[in-house]
Amino acid sequence: MVAFVGSTIVAILLAYAIVWYSKRRPVGTEVTWGEAMFAATYVFFLMFWAYGVVPHSWLTWADTQLKWRSDAYLLGPNSTSHLPILQNLPMNISKQAVRDIIAVGIYGAFLVVHVTLFSIWQSRGEKAAKQQKALEEQTTSFGRPLVRNP
Repeated sequence: MVAFVGSTIVAILLAYAIVWYSKRRPVGTEVTWGEAMFAATYVFFLMFWAYGVVPHSWLTWADTQLKWRSDAYLLGPNSTSHLPILQNLPMNISKQAVRDIIAVGIYGAFLVVHVTLFSIWQSRGEKAAKQQKALEEQTTSFGRPLVRNP
C-alpha cells in the first residue's frame, strides 16, 4: 500500500510541477537546447512514472496484500464475501477482474491528466493576451466598454 500511495503522490507532484512552471514561463521566449532536453527528459520520466510505476504498484499491492487473485470471487455463489446478498448473485466475478478494471481506470485517469497538462501548457498565454487586448481596446474581457460614451 505504501508503494502505491507513494508513487501516486509522486506522480501528482510531478504533474503539478508542470502547472506551476507554466504559470512562471513567459510565452514566446526562446527555448535553449538544454531546456528542451531537460523538458523532454522530465516529460518522459513523468509518463514512465504515471503509466508504468503507479499501475505496477497497484497490481503488486492487489496481488500480494489484498490477495485479489483469479481464484477469489467478489460476487457470485463462490464469493469469499461474508455478505449473503453478494453470494446469491447468479454470476461469478473474480477479484482479479476488479483489480484489472481499476488498473484500466488508473491508465484512463492519467490519460486525462496528460491531455489536461498539454492544454494548460498550450493555453498559458491566452489569459494575459485577453487582458492586454481589453486594455488596448478599453473594453472588458467580455467585450463591454469600460466607460460610458456620452
